[in-house]
Amino acid sequence: MKYEPIVSDTYYHIYNQGNNSEDIFLENRNYTYFLRLLGKYISPISEIYAYCLMKNHFHLILKFHDNLEHKMISQKLSNFFNTYAKAINKAYGRSGSLFRDRFKRKKIENEAYVKNLVIYVHLNPQHHGFTHDFRSYPHSSYQSYLSALPSKLSRDYILGLFEDIANFEYAHLNKKFELEEQLALE
Repeated sequence: MKYEPIVSDTYYHIYNQGNNSEDIFLENRNYTYFLRLLGKYISPISEIYAYCLMKNHFHLILKFHDNLEHKMISQKLSNFFNTYAKAINKAYGRSGSLFRDRFKRKKIENEAYVKNLVIYVHLNPQHHGFTHDFRSYPHSSYQSYLSALPSKLSRDYILGLFEDIANFEYAHLNKKFELEEQLALE
């Protein structure tokens, strides 16, 4: 399958899952390590807007910095995912591919879609049954948006799209209730 090159100054939804639907995060320390590698490899070349790490898949929302060559972006992403996969293989005595195929990517064309995607990513663990309330899920960027602690996230930009923290929380809860109503009607 041919993939469209990742280009600079563009928003992307990057996601993948475990090979054969296997878990890619086996213990809490794996989530922490993945985020540390995200900071090491991706933060220098990209704004990080949101993430959600679930035991068998992940979602990232990124915007790559201006004037970067697509080969350099691809190499950094490859180094990030390969470093993580090799560490998991070594730590758990496994071999072979950790991730299904190459990572998936969707180009995000406008800020309205970025805003909706942030909500989608944050609601994902509740949607997939990993938690009863997305707000308490520990491996998502949602709580970081409510915190004053330092973060690698570009919080000001995203909170600006929602106008403020109160609207950020309201938009998430409103979408959660919409989805619950749809499920109840099915």
